[in-house]
Amino acid sequence: MPHAPEGTMSFRRSRDGQEAVKAILDAVYHALKEKGYDPINQLVGYMISGDPAYITSYKNARNLICKVERDEILEILFSSFLERQ
Repeated sequence: MPHAPEGTMSFRRSRDGQEAVKAILDAVYHALKEKGYDPINQLVGYMISGDPAYITSYKNARNLICKVERDEILEILFSSFLERQ
């Protein structure tokens, strides 16, 4: 059986490209809203399932969201939320 690490593992991602990811999230959010969807619900569905069908193809939003890894989105969401505290 593999040995579990004694301490907490550290995870660090590069900050490069965060502005591009934020711009994509903003574009996707507005495309969903314009089409009459609840953007938060749709994005949560996408984040949980990984299925891009939760994102409208309107204004190329589905293709845009597929250019970003979900872990990158999570990093930005967590850091934005927690830095406001």
